[in-house]
Amino acid sequence: MTYCVGMLTSEGLMMLADTRTNAGIDHISTFRKLTVWHNPGERLVCLMSAGNLAVTQAVVGHLQEMMASPNVDQAKTILGAPSMFAIARLIGDAVREVRRVDGPSLDQGAGGFNASFLLGGQIAGRELRLYQVYAEGNFIEASEDTPFFQIGETKYGKPIIDRVMNYRMPLVEAVKVGLISMDSTLRSNMSVGLPVDLMVYRRDEPGIWLERRFQEGDPYFEDIRNRWSDALRESYRAIPDLDLSDAEPGGGPSA
Repeated sequence: MTYCVGMLTSEGLMMLADTRTNAGIDHISTFRKLTVWHNPGERLVCLMSAGNLAVTQAVVGHLQEMMASPNVDQAKTILGAPSMFAIARLIGDAVREVRRVDGPSLDQGAGGFNASFLLGGQIAGRELRLYQVYAEGNFIEASEDTPFFQIGETKYGKPIIDRVMNYRMPLVEAVKVGLISMDSTLRSNMSVGLPVDLMVYRRDEPGIWLERRFQEGDPYFEDIRNRWSDALRESYRAIPDLDLSDAEPGGGPSA
């Protein structure tokens, strides 16, 4: 399992993914789940994946082979497609192709065909987009009303994003919320783990982006972890206690 979150704001895009994969508690490995393609100054495309690692790697490999093949129309590749919508369709087509080849055998196992993706980026002169692509190859797009998507082990990191994230939030704050969401997931689920990969992109700057990997013991990530824990403890202590003086004895309901 893994955890990935993508946030779209008026300023730009934040995408964050852990790197842990496991096939049982005695077989834990680290694999990068975030892939970036770019043409300097022309486009920036970022893809994150969750699910069966063999499936997600096969999808990325298929996309890479399409770009490398001299027999493929480059307008039907990540680096040549005319829009992010067209790229989302390419991702969906790649998922369906891998399902066609590997799906029947995977469906006989316990896990089945399990894969999902977050796709974000911008082509010069076009809008910045964020999509979630499902295992069936179809997809949905983020909007001002729903400006974030999560895939993988989502439930532990969702509450903080639900409460504070919005489309008008400064990009640096979205990064901070994303890292808090990741830390909450790391604390509650052993199938998600460091290192964590971050990609930050500012709208209308397709040749410029930031990537950062947070390893175990990273000073900034540790500071966020400690400050968030302290803030939670202080907040719950500041909430008035429930008055139990008029509670009914014996566990019965009170009026």
